[in-house]
Amino acid sequence: MSNFPVISLLPGLFVMLRNLGLFNTRQGLVLTYLAFTIPFVIWVMTQHFRSVSRDLEDAAYVDGASPLIVFWRILLPLAMPGLFSTGLLAFIGAFNEFLFALTFTISDNLKTVPVVITQFGGQYEVAFGPILAASMVMTIPLVTVVIIFQRRILKSFTAGSFR
Repeated sequence: MSNFPVISLLPGLFVMLRNLGLFNTRQGLVLTYLAFTIPFVIWVMTQHFRSVSRDLEDAAYVDGASPLIVFWRILLPLAMPGLFSTGLLAFIGAFNEFLFALTFTISDNLKTVPVVITQFGGQYEVAFGPILAASMVMTIPLVTVVIIFQRRILKSFTAGSFR
């Protein structure tokens, strides 16, 4: 995210979701996540595509490739490491997001894991044991995804270093 305080957008988003009939729905939560994740993904991927040498694309056009073939067979394979790392960052951001999930959901079956974890305990106690255990369990999907895509993530770190 940026230095812009996202909490200042909550009243407007709340009214918009309520007027559209998307308050307390999965679709409304997904829509707000997309509204803040897509600009980040576009920004990162734009920088990644700019790092690809223009000569490769020009050589494919000289060889008679169409724009679709150039994208599908040259640009997309070169962009895969960046897509994986950007997708992973977007997934982690949405998975750990707390403010929108707390504000735009009321039903217990729609609450995300970070919101549910904060509701452990009672009025006068903090259930540190269950909170820490749930936090550890919550990290398992993130760690699993990172382990599965470890090689692709490492390729994305070194993708622009040989230019």
